[in-house]
Order: sequence, then structure tokens, then C-alpha cells
Amino acid sequence: MEEISPKIERLIDANLNRLKEGLRVIEDICRYIHNDTQLTPQIKTLRHQLQSAYSINRLQYRNIEGDTQKQSTKSELTRSNLNDLVIANFSRTQESSRVLEESFKLQNIELSELFKQIRYQLYGLEKAYFLSFN
Repeated sequence: MEEISPKIERLIDANLNRLKEGLRVIEDICRYIHNDTQLTPQIKTLRHQLQSAYSINRLQYRNIEGDTQKQSTKSELTRSNLNDLVIANFSRTQESSRVLEESFKLQNIELSELFKQIRYQLYGLEKAYFLSFN
């Protein structure tokens, strides 16, 4: 049977990056477009919480050249308005949080619980964003 651990490490690395990038997009929209002082620091704090899951050793499992899905889909290239952009990034962060929650169940239950908490915080932040800026 094939060793699964390196593949899980690659999965974790990709989803940590996706989560961090999505949070940064939302944070910057709140900060620079809305001049927000309520959600921006919450999102920044959430982004910094991810550091506890980062490991420099995980970089060896990153395989950008072998990624079969690195090309953008048509829907990823099209955003009609700011709300579409924000929705896409909240979805990206929530989905990545769920993948991390499930993946860390194989390695570290505390990190699994952290990503579960992050996922629920993201649901609340999404609601707060659209109640504030829609």
C-alpha cells in the first residue's frame, strides 16, 4: 500500500495556502475598500492563528508542477462585482478550513479542532460582512 502521509502533507500545505490567501483578500477588501475597523482586525487575527499549523518541513511535499488543477476554471476568472469576489473568497476559506479540519484528524486533533473553530468563525464573519456592507 502507498504511503499516505506525504500526500496528506501536500493536501494540508495547499489548503493552508488557499485559506491564508482567501483571508487576505477579504481582509484587504474590508480594510482598503470599506475602511472597516471592526471586521478587519478579526480577519487579521484569524489569519495569524494559522501560523500554529505551518511547518517548514511541509514545503518538501509541495508539488506545483504536478498539480493537475492549477489552471483556473471559467467561473474563477469571472467576477461580476465586489460581492462575487467576497463570496468566492469566503467560500474558498470555509472549504479549506473543512479540508484542514478533516486532514488534521489523522495527525493532530488539536489542530483539527482549531480549524473547526476557524470554519465557524468564518461563517459568522461572512454574515457580519454582508450585514455591514450589502
